[in-house]
Amino acid sequence: MNRPPHVLLVEAPYYTHIADQLRKGAEHALAAAGATHEIISVPGAFEIPAAIGLVARASDRFDGFIALGCVIRGETTHYDHICAESARGLQDLAARDGLAIGYGILTVENEAQAVARASAERRDKGGEAVRACLALVNLKRRLAGEENEHTDSPAAGQ
Repeated sequence: MNRPPHVLLVEAPYYTHIADQLRKGAEHALAAAGATHEIISVPGAFEIPAAIGLVARASDRFDGFIALGCVIRGETTHYDHICAESARGLQDLAARDGLAIGYGILTVENEAQAVARASAERRDKGGEAVRACLALVNLKRRLAGEENEHTDSPAAGQ
């Protein structure tokens, strides 16, 4: 099999300027790896696991999924619930359903931390989530005996 990985970026653009930076880093990493992608948006980080689960059950056209979003601590415990449940939901999908998921949901104390982590020129958490997802796609393909030039490339396994 000689086809590039095809992944779905699921973004929560609640903080548009941060989401744009995460997506920029993710798209750069996907292009560097020779992967193709589609994008869907959901209202917030809490909805990302549900969207990935719905898509994965409805279609098998995606090799992996990238979760992109940002949760900034506020004055209430809402932050704690959203962070914990979105992470738990994604981990449940990955472990239970064997989905290759890259976690690019920022959980930060303030906007300055979010900007630093989202920026492709600084921490590049969007690109990091892509590389994690593609490493899992690589593992799944190896286990299935589907090694090819895309899953064996350095960018796919970083």
